[in-house]
Amino acid sequence: MASTMSAYKEKMKELSVLSLICSCFYTQPHPNTIYQYGDMEVKQLDKRASGQSFEVILKSPSDLSPESPILSSPPKKKDISLEELQKRLEAAEERRKTQEAQVLKQLAEKREHEREVLHKALEENNNFSRLAEEKLNYKMELSKEIREAHLAALRERLREKVSTAPHPHPAFLPHLTLLLLPWHQELFGKVFILLRIAWKA
Repeated sequence: MASTMSAYKEKMKELSVLSLICSCFYTQPHPNTIYQYGDMEVKQLDKRASGQSFEVILKSPSDLSPESPILSSPPKKKDISLEELQKRLEAAEERRKTQEAQVLKQLAEKREHEREVLHKALEENNNFSRLAEEKLNYKMELSKEIREAHLAALRERLREKVSTAPHPHPAFLPHLTLLLLPWHQELFGKVFILLRIAWKA
């Protein structure tokens, strides 16, 4: 509809120019003059006081191209033989099997990849756990060695002090512990045990 209106406007512009030219040459137009322009027919009406008047007749779309050939009906499909039909069915079945095999192959590859990723993650986790355990064991062994060396040094210093100090009577040692604070008592108890060990040695 929009294209028809735009075409109509174009034709009207052409007509106004044509009408001006014609009015210059022919001051008295012939009555009932009909002009044809492509898909339009222009019929001149009687001249009025306001100017010339025309009747524009648009041709129907079916009349636009009478010389155009009538569209022929689509060609009929040729009959397919039973052999050709069987071949097509076999080819379709082959394509279906190929696609199915391809999908199964892709699924198998995907599962294999997932299995590899899971195995790698488990292996890395096991390695991390093993390394963490080894590191913890090493720290514990080192701490144990340092503690034992520290205790050995303390024992050695205590032996030196005991050997140079005057020997108190063993009967007074338990009474001395009562005069000390509770945390001193515990420490003094350990020292008392070490003193007895040193005296026995």
